[in-house]
Amino acid sequence: MMRSNKVIVCFFLISAMVSVLLAGCYHRPVAVVQQVSVDSIGVDPFDIEAFERTHHYSYNYNFVVTADSLVLMPQMPEEAVSNLPTDSFVVAAHEMLAVAEIRIMPTDSVDSVWVQLAHEQGRFGWIHESALLEGVMPDKPISQFISFFSDIHLLIFLVVFVLILFVYGMRKLYNRKAYMVHFNDIATFYPTLLAIMVALSATLYSTIQLYAPEAWRTFYFHPSLNPFSQSGWLMLFLMSVWGLLIAGIAAVDDVLKHLSFSDAISYLLGLAGICSVNYIIFTVSTMYYVGYLLLAAYVGYALWRYYTHTRSKYICGNCGQLLKKKGHCPNCGAFNE
Repeated sequence: MMRSNKVIVCFFLISAMVSVLLAGCYHRPVAVVQQVSVDSIGVDPFDIEAFERTHHYSYNYNFVVTADSLVLMPQMPEEAVSNLPTDSFVVAAHEMLAVAEIRIMPTDSVDSVWVQLAHEQGRFGWIHESALLEGVMPDKPISQFISFFSDIHLLIFLVVFVLILFVYGMRKLYNRKAYMVHFNDIATFYPTLLAIMVALSATLYSTIQLYAPEAWRTFYFHPSLNPFSQSGWLMLFLMSVWGLLIAGIAAVDDVLKHLSFSDAISYLLGLAGICSVNYIIFTVSTMYYVGYLLLAAYVGYALWRYYTHTRSKYICGNCGQLLKKKGHCPNCGAFNE
C-alpha cells in the first residue's frame, strides 16, 4: 500500500512536468488573415522592425480578448481622426483576434498607433493600440498564465489566504511536534534546497521587474521555457524555475522514503506553506530593495539549521540507517559507539 501511494504521488508530479513542457509547444488555431506588405503601414519600411522591437508584436500576432467586450471599427482610421461618421462591431470575451495591419497616425491626439484585427468570423476592424492592449492578452499558454497571476485582486487574495493558512497550519504542526522544514526537519537536504530556491526565484523575478522591465515585457509576448533562448536575468530566472521543478521532485521522493505516508503529506503541506510565504516575502521585499539582505540572511539561516540540527553525521553499522548521533539506532535498535 505504501509503495502504491508513492507511485501515485510521483506519477502526478511527472505528469505535471510533462504538461508544462507540452504547454510550451502548444499553439491554438488562429484566424486566417491576409498578408499585408510593410509599405501599407504608412511609415518607412525599415521602421517595422523597430516597431516590433518596441511594441513586441507585428503582423499575424494572435490575441485573446480578456475584457467583457472589445469595440472595433470597420472604417479606416483616417475617417475616425477626421471625425467622420463610423460604424463599429463588438468582439466578445475569449474570442480570437489576429493582427492584420498597423498604421501610424501622427495627427491622432488620442493614440497615434492604430491596429487592424482579423476576427475569427472573418471580419476586420480597427482600434487604438492602447485600447487593444488593455483588453487582450497574447494567445500563448505561458503568457496567459503570467497574465492570470498578475491580476492585482488575485494577488491580494492569494497573499491573505496563504498567510492565514500558513499561520494556522504551522501552529497545528508545531503543537503536534510534527516534522517541519527548518524546525523539526528530516535528514534530507532537498526540502531545504527547495525552500531556498523559491526565495531565490522570487528575488530574481522582482529583480527583473526593477531593472529589466522591458525584457520581461518581451518575454510576456514571446515566452519560452528554454533558458538558453534568453539572456541576462531572464536566463537565470528560467534556470531557477527548472531547478525548482527538479528540487521539488527530489524533495517529494526523499520525504516519502523517510516518513510514513501520512507524516509525509503533513510535512509536504508544511513545506508548501514555507515556499508560499518565501515567494510572497521575497517578491514584495525585493521591490523595496531589502529583499537582497533578507535573502542572504535566510539562506544563511537555512543552511545553519540544516548543518547544525538536521544533517546526519553517522550511519548505523548494523542496518545502514542515517543517525544524527551515536547510540541506539531507532530503526534496528543496535548500539553504535
